[in-house]
Amino acid sequence: MTVGIIGILQFAIDGVTAQQDAVANNIANWQTPGYTDTEVSFASSLADALGASGTQTAQLTSASSVAAPATNGNNVRLSDEIIVAQKDTLHYQTITESLNAQFRLIQGASGGSYQ
Repeated sequence: MTVGIIGILQFAIDGVTAQQDAVANNIANWQTPGYTDTEVSFASSLADALGASGTQTAQLTSASSVAAPATNGNNVRLSDEIIVAQKDTLHYQTITESLNAQFRLIQGASGGSYQ
């Protein structure tokens, strides 16, 4: 089964959403003693799936960060998390607009308007 552009964009939305959830959880626990931040990796999985002629299923993976912990055992860097959150927001907006453009193309191809 080949993966179309809408399927790829859907996976990208799912990946960014998972990243946003992880970042929100990290920010919520940035002062929790012993908390280890979580990172979500989907870009390499998507690249692997696309590299296999779109026949593989891309999988999201999450893992604990290997960043050095502070004296309380927590390794969340609030400034880094805020930057990642802002990047994720921009990625989400871009992917959403790409999905909307695909749907407008489908609508236009089926006789509807492109608006």
